[in-house]
Amino acid sequence: MDARTIIARLRDEEPVSAQEIAWFANGIASGAVSDAQAGAFAMAVLLNGLTADERVALTRAMRDSGQVLDWDLPGPVLDKHSTGGIGDCVSLVLAPALAVCGAYVPMISGRGLGHTGGTLDKLEAIPGYGTQVGIERLQGITARVGCAIVGASGEIAPADRRLYAIRDISATVESIDLITASILSKKLAAGLEALVLDVKVGSGAFMKDMDEAEALAEALVETAQGAGCMTTALITDMSQPLVPNAGNALEVITVMETLTGAQVNPALWDLTCALGGEALALGGLVSDAAEGARRIGAALADGRAAERFGEMVAELGGPVDFVERWRDRLPSAPVVRAVPAGAAGIVQAIDGQALGMAVVGLGGGRRQQGDRINPSVGLAGLAPLGAELTADQPLALVHAASEDEAEAAAAELRAAYTLGGKAPVIPPLVHRRLR
Repeated sequence: MDARTIIARLRDEEPVSAQEIAWFANGIASGAVSDAQAGAFAMAVLLNGLTADERVALTRAMRDSGQVLDWDLPGPVLDKHSTGGIGDCVSLVLAPALAVCGAYVPMISGRGLGHTGGTLDKLEAIPGYGTQVGIERLQGITARVGCAIVGASGEIAPADRRLYAIRDISATVESIDLITASILSKKLAAGLEALVLDVKVGSGAFMKDMDEAEALAEALVETAQGAGCMTTALITDMSQPLVPNAGNALEVITVMETLTGAQVNPALWDLTCALGGEALALGGLVSDAAEGARRIGAALADGRAAERFGEMVAELGGPVDFVERWRDRLPSAPVVRAVPAGAAGIVQAIDGQALGMAVVGLGGGRRQQGDRINPSVGLAGLAPLGAELTADQPLALVHAASEDEAEAAAAELRAAYTLGGKAPVIPPLVHRRLR
Protein backbone atom coordinates (compact mmCIF):
# COMPACT_ATOMS: atom_id res chain seq x y z
CA MET A 1 0.00 0.00 0.00
CA ASP A 2 1.08 3.59 -0.55
CA ALA A 3 -0.42 6.99 0.21
CA ARG A 4 -0.48 8.21 -3.39
CA THR A 5 -2.59 5.29 -4.60
CA ILE A 6 -5.14 5.72 -1.81
CA ILE A 7 -5.38 9.48 -2.39
CA ALA A 8 -5.81 8.93 -6.14
CA ARG A 9 -8.67 6.49 -5.55
CA LEU A 10 -10.46 8.98 -3.32
CA ARG A 11 -9.81 11.74 -5.85
CA ASP A 12 -11.27 9.62 -8.65
CA GLU A 13 -14.22 8.46 -6.50
CA GLU A 14 -13.10 4.83 -6.57
CA PRO A 15 -13.71 2.44 -3.64
CA VAL A 16 -11.12 2.34 -0.87
CA SER A 17 -10.88 -0.75 1.34
CA ALA A 18 -10.98 -0.79 5.12
CA GLN A 19 -7.42 -2.14 5.10
CA GLU A 20 -6.21 0.79 2.99
CA ILE A 21 -7.94 3.30 5.25
CA ALA A 22 -6.42 1.64 8.33
CA TRP A 23 -2.97 1.77 6.73
CA PHE A 24 -3.41 5.47 5.95
CA ALA A 25 -4.61 6.33 9.48
CA ASN A 26 -1.69 4.49 11.03
CA GLY A 27 0.60 6.40 8.66
CA ILE A 28 -0.86 9.69 9.85
CA ALA A 29 -0.27 8.69 13.47
CA SER A 30 3.28 7.42 12.89
CA GLY A 31 4.41 10.16 10.51
CA ALA A 32 4.84 7.77 7.56
CA VAL A 33 2.19 9.85 5.73
CA SER A 34 3.41 13.40 5.09
CA ASP A 35 1.50 16.59 5.91
CA ALA A 36 0.98 17.16 2.17
CA GLN A 37 -0.46 13.67 1.73
CA ALA A 38 -2.73 14.01 4.78
CA GLY A 39 -3.96 17.37 3.46
CA ALA A 40 -4.63 15.85 0.01
CA PHE A 41 -6.53 12.99 1.68
CA ALA A 42 -8.66 15.44 3.65
CA MET A 43 -9.42 17.53 0.55
CA ALA A 44 -10.40 14.46 -1.46
CA VAL A 45 -12.78 13.39 1.32
CA LEU A 46 -14.22 16.91 1.57
CA LEU A 47 -14.89 17.13 -2.18
CA ASN A 48 -16.04 13.58 -2.92
CA GLY A 49 -17.17 12.18 0.42
CA LEU A 50 -16.92 8.67 1.80
CA THR A 51 -19.38 5.80 1.66
CA ALA A 52 -20.97 4.74 4.93
CA ASP A 53 -18.64 1.74 5.13
CA GLU A 54 -15.58 3.89 4.42
CA ARG A 55 -16.62 6.37 7.12
CA VAL A 56 -16.94 3.53 9.65
CA ALA A 57 -13.55 2.19 8.57
CA LEU A 58 -11.91 5.61 9.01
CA THR A 59 -13.49 6.06 12.44
CA ARG A 60 -12.32 2.63 13.61
CA ALA A 61 -8.83 3.14 12.17
CA MET A 62 -8.42 6.51 13.90
CA ARG A 63 -9.75 5.02 17.14
CA ASP A 64 -7.30 2.13 16.88
CA SER A 65 -4.32 4.38 16.06
CA GLY A 66 -3.79 4.74 19.83
CA GLN A 67 -4.90 3.06 23.03
CA VAL A 68 -8.51 1.90 23.38
CA LEU A 69 -9.62 1.74 27.01
CA ASP A 70 -10.92 -1.46 28.52
CA TRP A 71 -13.16 -1.45 31.59
CA ASP A 72 -14.19 -3.93 34.27
CA LEU A 73 -16.86 -2.03 36.17
CA PRO A 74 -20.20 -2.96 37.79
CA GLY A 75 -22.17 -0.61 35.51
CA PRO A 76 -22.29 0.56 31.89
CA VAL A 77 -19.68 2.97 30.51
CA LEU A 78 -21.62 5.88 28.95
CA ASP A 79 -20.87 9.32 27.56
CA LYS A 80 -22.36 12.34 25.82
CA HIS A 81 -20.98 14.61 23.13
CA SER A 82 -22.22 18.03 22.03
CA THR A 83 -21.33 19.63 18.71
CA GLY A 84 -20.99 22.95 20.54
CA GLY A 85 -22.91 26.12 21.17
CA ILE A 86 -23.17 29.23 23.35
CA GLY A 87 -23.82 28.75 27.06
CA ASP A 88 -23.75 24.97 26.64
CA CYS A 89 -22.53 23.68 30.01
CA VAL A 90 -24.61 20.48 30.09
CA SER A 91 -21.60 18.16 30.49
CA LEU A 92 -20.77 19.55 33.92
CA VAL A 93 -24.28 18.73 35.16
CA LEU A 94 -24.89 15.52 33.23
CA ALA A 95 -21.72 13.56 34.04
CA PRO A 96 -22.24 13.53 37.83
CA ALA A 97 -25.98 12.90 37.45
CA LEU A 98 -25.30 9.85 35.28
CA ALA A 99 -22.77 8.61 37.83
CA VAL A 100 -25.36 8.90 40.62
CA CYS A 101 -27.70 6.75 38.50
CA GLY A 102 -25.20 3.87 38.21
CA ALA A 103 -23.30 4.75 35.03
CA TYR A 104 -19.55 5.27 34.65
CA VAL A 105 -18.64 8.33 32.60
CA PRO A 106 -15.05 8.81 31.34
CA MET A 107 -15.87 12.04 29.50
CA ILE A 108 -12.98 13.00 27.22
CA SER A 109 -13.76 16.60 26.28
CA GLY A 110 -12.29 19.44 24.25
CA ARG A 111 -11.49 23.11 24.39
CA GLY A 112 -13.30 26.01 22.76
CA LEU A 113 -13.49 25.85 18.97
CA GLY A 114 -14.16 29.04 17.02
CA HIS A 115 -17.07 30.88 18.60
CA THR A 116 -18.14 27.98 20.85
CA GLY A 117 -16.99 27.41 24.40
CA GLY A 118 -15.05 24.34 25.54
CA THR A 119 -15.85 22.05 28.46
CA LEU A 120 -12.20 21.89 29.55
CA ASP A 121 -11.91 25.69 29.55
CA LYS A 122 -14.98 25.94 31.78
CA LEU A 123 -13.62 23.41 34.27
CA GLU A 124 -10.23 25.10 34.36
CA ALA A 125 -12.00 28.19 35.74
CA ILE A 126 -12.12 26.13 38.96
CA PRO A 127 -8.81 26.75 40.78
CA GLY A 128 -6.56 23.70 40.70
CA TYR A 129 -8.76 21.54 38.46
CA GLY A 130 -6.43 19.52 36.23
CA THR A 131 -7.84 18.35 32.92
CA GLN A 132 -4.74 16.55 31.63
CA VAL A 133 -4.34 13.14 33.24
CA GLY A 134 -2.90 9.81 32.19
CA ILE A 135 -5.06 6.85 31.28
CA GLU A 136 -4.47 4.98 34.56
CA ARG A 137 -5.56 8.00 36.59
CA LEU A 138 -8.62 8.51 34.38
CA GLN A 139 -9.61 4.91 34.95
CA GLY A 140 -9.04 5.15 38.70
CA ILE A 141 -11.09 8.33 39.15
CA THR A 142 -13.90 6.98 36.98
CA ALA A 143 -14.02 3.77 39.02
CA ARG A 144 -14.03 5.61 42.38
CA VAL A 145 -16.27 8.60 41.61
CA GLY A 146 -18.26 7.37 38.62
CA CYS A 147 -17.23 10.25 36.37
CA ALA A 148 -14.18 12.18 35.23
CA ILE A 149 -14.22 15.05 32.74
CA VAL A 150 -10.73 15.39 31.27
CA GLY A 151 -8.84 16.09 28.05
CA ALA A 152 -7.56 13.46 25.65
CA SER A 153 -4.09 12.16 26.46
CA GLY A 154 -1.46 11.68 23.78
CA GLU A 155 -2.32 7.98 23.76
CA ILE A 156 -5.91 8.55 22.59
CA ALA A 157 -6.55 8.66 18.80
CA PRO A 158 -3.21 10.22 17.75
CA ALA A 159 -4.23 10.00 14.08
CA ASP A 160 -7.12 12.35 14.78
CA ARG A 161 -4.94 14.84 16.61
CA ARG A 162 -2.58 15.19 13.65
CA LEU A 163 -5.27 15.09 10.96
CA TYR A 164 -7.36 17.71 12.79
CA ALA A 165 -4.43 20.12 12.90
CA ILE A 166 -3.89 19.61 9.17
CA ARG A 167 -7.61 20.09 8.42
CA ASP A 168 -7.53 23.37 10.36
CA ILE A 169 -4.89 24.84 8.00
CA SER A 170 -6.09 23.20 4.77
CA ALA A 171 -9.72 24.46 4.67
CA THR A 172 -11.15 20.96 5.17
CA VAL A 173 -12.75 21.26 8.62
CA GLU A 174 -16.30 21.33 7.21
CA SER A 175 -16.39 17.75 5.86
CA ILE A 176 -19.18 15.82 7.61
CA ASP A 177 -17.25 12.58 7.07
CA LEU A 178 -14.13 13.97 8.74
CA ILE A 179 -16.10 15.68 11.52
CA THR A 180 -17.83 12.37 12.23
CA ALA A 181 -14.62 10.34 12.32
CA SER A 182 -12.90 12.96 14.47
CA ILE A 183 -15.65 13.12 17.10
CA LEU A 184 -16.27 9.39 17.28
CA SER A 185 -12.68 8.16 17.17
CA LYS A 186 -11.92 9.91 20.47
CA LYS A 187 -15.21 8.91 22.10
CA LEU A 188 -14.98 5.26 21.04
CA ALA A 189 -11.34 5.07 22.19
CA ALA A 190 -12.74 5.62 25.70
CA GLY A 191 -14.26 2.14 25.53
CA LEU A 192 -17.88 3.25 25.62
CA GLU A 193 -20.86 0.92 25.63
CA ALA A 194 -23.27 3.69 24.61
CA LEU A 195 -23.17 7.33 23.56
CA VAL A 196 -25.77 10.10 23.36
CA LEU A 197 -25.14 12.97 20.95
CA ASP A 198 -26.37 16.55 21.24
CA VAL A 199 -26.32 18.01 17.73
CA LYS A 200 -26.95 21.75 17.90
CA VAL A 201 -28.76 23.76 15.22
CA GLY A 202 -29.20 27.53 14.99
CA SER A 203 -27.29 30.79 15.00
CA GLY A 204 -24.99 29.77 17.85
CA ALA A 205 -24.14 26.36 16.39
CA PHE A 206 -21.79 25.20 13.65
CA MET A 207 -24.83 23.79 11.81
CA LYS A 208 -27.05 26.78 11.10
CA ASP A 209 -29.99 25.01 9.44
CA MET A 210 -31.92 21.82 10.05
CA ASP A 211 -30.78 20.02 6.88
CA GLU A 212 -27.12 20.38 7.92
CA ALA A 213 -27.85 19.28 11.48
CA GLU A 214 -29.84 16.25 10.35
CA ALA A 215 -27.10 15.20 7.92
CA LEU A 216 -24.48 15.35 10.67
CA ALA A 217 -26.70 13.61 13.23
CA GLU A 218 -27.50 10.79 10.81
CA ALA A 219 -23.83 10.34 9.91
CA LEU A 220 -22.82 10.25 13.57
CA VAL A 221 -25.48 7.73 14.61
CA GLU A 222 -24.97 5.47 11.59
CA THR A 223 -21.18 5.50 12.00
CA ALA A 224 -21.13 4.99 15.77
CA GLN A 225 -23.51 2.07 15.53
CA GLY A 226 -21.52 0.66 12.60
CA ALA A 227 -18.44 0.80 14.82
CA GLY A 228 -20.25 -1.13 17.55
CA CYS A 229 -21.45 1.60 19.94
CA MET A 230 -25.15 2.03 20.71
CA THR A 231 -25.96 5.67 19.96
CA THR A 232 -28.85 8.13 19.97
CA ALA A 233 -28.76 11.74 18.77
CA LEU A 234 -30.95 14.65 19.82
CA ILE A 235 -31.05 17.68 17.54
CA THR A 236 -31.39 20.61 19.95
CA ASP A 237 -31.95 24.32 19.59
CA MET A 238 -29.14 26.88 19.54
CA SER A 239 -31.05 29.87 18.18
CA GLN A 240 -30.28 31.46 21.55
CA PRO A 241 -27.77 30.66 24.30
CA LEU A 242 -28.74 27.59 26.32
CA VAL A 243 -28.17 29.47 29.58
CA PRO A 244 -28.03 33.27 30.07
CA ASN A 245 -24.28 33.29 30.81
CA ALA A 246 -21.51 32.90 28.22
CA GLY A 247 -17.94 32.67 29.50
CA ASN A 248 -16.08 30.08 31.51
CA ALA A 249 -16.49 31.04 35.18
CA LEU A 250 -19.90 32.58 34.46
CA GLU A 251 -21.16 29.29 33.03
CA VAL A 252 -19.77 27.38 36.02
CA ILE A 253 -21.84 29.74 38.19
CA THR A 254 -24.98 28.65 36.31
CA VAL A 255 -23.95 25.02 36.72
CA MET A 256 -23.48 25.38 40.47
CA GLU A 257 -26.71 27.33 40.92
CA THR A 258 -28.56 24.51 39.16
CA LEU A 259 -26.75 21.65 40.92
CA THR A 260 -27.25 23.18 44.37
CA GLY A 261 -30.78 24.43 43.72
CA ALA A 262 -29.80 28.03 44.44
CA GLN A 263 -31.28 29.18 41.11
CA VAL A 264 -32.22 26.38 38.72
CA ASN A 265 -31.91 27.15 35.02
CA PRO A 266 -34.89 25.41 33.34
CA ALA A 267 -33.29 24.87 29.92
CA LEU A 268 -30.13 23.41 31.45
CA TRP A 269 -32.19 21.15 33.69
CA ASP A 270 -34.52 19.97 30.91
CA LEU A 271 -31.77 19.24 28.38
CA THR A 272 -29.67 17.43 30.99
CA CYS A 273 -32.66 15.23 31.83
CA ALA A 274 -33.45 14.57 28.16
CA LEU A 275 -29.88 13.58 27.25
CA GLY A 276 -29.37 11.68 30.49
CA GLY A 277 -32.59 9.76 30.02
CA GLU A 278 -31.46 8.61 26.59
CA ALA A 279 -28.06 7.57 27.93
CA LEU A 280 -29.49 5.56 30.83
CA ALA A 281 -31.88 3.77 28.46
CA LEU A 282 -29.07 2.92 26.04
CA GLY A 283 -27.03 1.59 28.94
CA GLY A 284 -29.83 -0.67 30.13
CA LEU A 285 -30.19 1.06 33.51
CA VAL A 286 -33.84 2.02 32.87
CA SER A 287 -36.66 0.69 30.70
CA ASP A 288 -37.00 3.82 28.56
CA ALA A 289 -35.77 7.40 28.16
CA ALA A 290 -38.72 8.86 30.07
CA GLU A 291 -37.87 6.83 33.17
CA GLY A 292 -34.22 7.79 32.70
CA ALA A 293 -35.10 11.47 32.57
CA ARG A 294 -37.01 11.15 35.84
CA ARG A 295 -34.03 9.47 37.52
CA ILE A 296 -31.66 12.20 36.31
CA GLY A 297 -34.08 14.83 37.61
CA ALA A 298 -34.19 13.14 41.00
CA ALA A 299 -30.38 13.04 41.19
CA LEU A 300 -30.31 16.78 40.52
CA ALA A 301 -33.17 17.65 42.85
CA ASP A 302 -31.89 15.93 46.00
CA GLY A 303 -28.31 17.20 45.74
CA ARG A 304 -26.64 13.86 44.95
CA ALA A 305 -25.36 15.12 41.59
CA ALA A 306 -23.87 18.21 43.27
CA GLU A 307 -22.11 16.01 45.82
CA ARG A 308 -20.71 13.78 43.07
CA PHE A 309 -19.53 16.81 41.11
CA GLY A 310 -17.68 17.99 44.20
CA GLU A 311 -15.99 14.59 44.55
CA MET A 312 -14.82 14.75 40.93
CA VAL A 313 -13.48 18.30 41.36
CA ALA A 314 -11.51 17.26 44.45
CA GLU A 315 -10.10 14.15 42.73
CA LEU A 316 -8.84 16.31 39.86
CA GLY A 317 -7.09 18.85 42.07
CA GLY A 318 -9.83 21.40 42.72
CA PRO A 319 -10.99 22.68 46.11
CA VAL A 320 -12.39 19.96 48.38
CA ASP A 321 -15.08 22.39 49.53
CA PHE A 322 -16.00 23.66 46.07
CA VAL A 323 -19.71 22.76 46.27
CA GLU A 324 -20.04 24.65 49.56
CA ARG A 325 -17.72 27.58 48.68
CA TRP A 326 -17.98 27.94 44.91
CA ARG A 327 -18.95 31.62 45.10
CA ASP A 328 -15.62 32.34 46.82
CA ARG A 329 -13.54 30.06 44.63
CA LEU A 330 -14.40 31.25 41.11
CA PRO A 331 -12.54 34.25 39.58
CA SER A 332 -14.36 37.51 38.86
CA ALA A 333 -13.66 40.25 36.32
CA PRO A 334 -12.61 43.73 37.48
CA VAL A 335 -15.01 45.51 35.10
CA VAL A 336 -18.74 44.72 35.00
CA ARG A 337 -20.89 46.92 32.80
CA ALA A 338 -24.58 46.79 31.94
CA VAL A 339 -25.35 47.24 28.23
CA PRO A 340 -28.78 48.88 27.78
CA ALA A 341 -30.95 47.87 24.84
CA GLY A 342 -30.92 51.46 23.57
CA ALA A 343 -34.47 51.17 22.21
CA ALA A 344 -37.66 49.57 23.42
CA GLY A 345 -38.70 46.34 21.77
CA ILE A 346 -39.06 42.56 21.88
CA VAL A 347 -36.02 40.36 21.29
CA GLN A 348 -36.80 38.81 17.89
CA ALA A 349 -33.46 37.21 17.01
CA ILE A 350 -30.04 36.61 18.56
CA ASP A 351 -26.86 36.03 16.57
CA GLY A 352 -25.29 33.37 18.76
CA GLN A 353 -22.08 33.24 16.77
CA ALA A 354 -21.61 36.98 17.28
CA LEU A 355 -22.10 36.54 21.03
CA GLY A 356 -19.49 33.81 21.05
CA MET A 357 -17.01 35.98 19.20
CA ALA A 358 -17.65 38.79 21.69
CA VAL A 359 -16.60 36.41 24.48
CA VAL A 360 -13.52 35.44 22.45
CA GLY A 361 -12.71 39.15 22.04
CA LEU A 362 -12.89 39.61 25.81
CA GLY A 363 -10.30 36.85 26.25
CA GLY A 364 -12.75 34.08 27.11
CA GLY A 365 -11.77 32.07 24.01
CA ARG A 366 -8.86 31.67 21.61
CA ARG A 367 -8.21 33.45 18.33
CA GLN A 368 -5.32 31.09 17.66
CA GLN A 369 -3.84 27.98 19.23
CA GLY A 370 -1.84 28.80 22.33
CA ASP A 371 -3.79 31.90 23.38
CA ARG A 372 -4.31 32.10 27.14
CA ILE A 373 -7.87 32.10 28.45
CA ASN A 374 -9.15 34.63 30.97
CA PRO A 375 -11.70 32.54 32.88
CA SER A 376 -13.44 35.50 34.52
CA VAL A 377 -14.70 37.36 31.43
CA GLY A 378 -17.88 36.93 29.43
CA LEU A 379 -21.52 37.95 29.17
CA ALA A 380 -24.05 37.48 31.97
CA GLY A 381 -27.81 37.81 32.17
CA LEU A 382 -28.30 37.61 28.41
CA ALA A 383 -31.83 38.63 27.43
CA PRO A 384 -33.65 35.65 25.86
CA LEU A 385 -35.77 35.46 22.73
CA GLY A 386 -39.17 37.04 23.35
CA ALA A 387 -37.98 39.32 26.17
CA GLU A 388 -39.75 42.69 26.10
CA LEU A 389 -37.25 45.42 26.99
CA THR A 390 -37.37 49.12 27.59
CA ALA A 391 -34.57 51.26 26.21
CA ASP A 392 -32.86 51.35 29.61
CA GLN A 393 -33.08 47.64 30.40
CA PRO A 394 -29.89 45.64 29.77
CA LEU A 395 -29.29 43.16 26.99
CA ALA A 396 -26.63 41.68 29.28
CA LEU A 397 -23.81 42.50 31.67
CA VAL A 398 -20.31 42.53 30.17
CA HIS A 399 -17.60 41.11 32.44
CA ALA A 400 -14.26 42.39 31.17
CA ALA A 401 -10.61 42.86 32.09
CA SER A 402 -10.59 46.52 31.05
CA GLU A 403 -12.91 49.39 30.17
CA ASP A 404 -11.78 49.35 26.53
CA GLU A 405 -12.52 45.63 26.18
CA ALA A 406 -15.90 46.15 27.83
CA GLU A 407 -16.75 48.90 25.34
CA ALA A 408 -15.79 46.75 22.36
CA ALA A 409 -17.84 43.82 23.67
CA ALA A 410 -20.84 46.11 24.29
CA ALA A 411 -20.84 47.13 20.63
CA GLU A 412 -20.70 43.49 19.52
CA LEU A 413 -23.48 42.59 21.96
CA ARG A 414 -25.81 45.29 20.61
CA ALA A 415 -25.13 44.17 17.03
CA ALA A 416 -26.01 40.57 17.93
CA TYR A 417 -29.56 41.45 19.03
CA THR A 418 -32.54 42.22 16.81
CA LEU A 419 -35.42 44.04 18.52
CA GLY A 420 -38.85 44.68 17.06
CA GLY A 421 -42.50 44.97 17.83
CA LYS A 422 -43.59 41.38 17.23
CA ALA A 423 -42.94 38.43 19.49
CA PRO A 424 -40.96 35.65 17.77
CA VAL A 425 -41.85 31.98 17.62
CA ILE A 426 -39.69 30.32 20.29
CA PRO A 427 -38.24 27.05 18.93
CA PRO A 428 -38.53 23.88 21.02
CA LEU A 429 -35.48 22.88 23.04
CA VAL A 430 -35.37 19.44 21.38
CA HIS A 431 -36.25 19.29 17.67
CA ARG A 432 -35.70 15.63 16.81
CA ARG A 433 -34.41 12.32 18.11
CA LEU A 434 -32.49 9.95 15.84
CA ARG A 435 -31.71 6.32 16.67
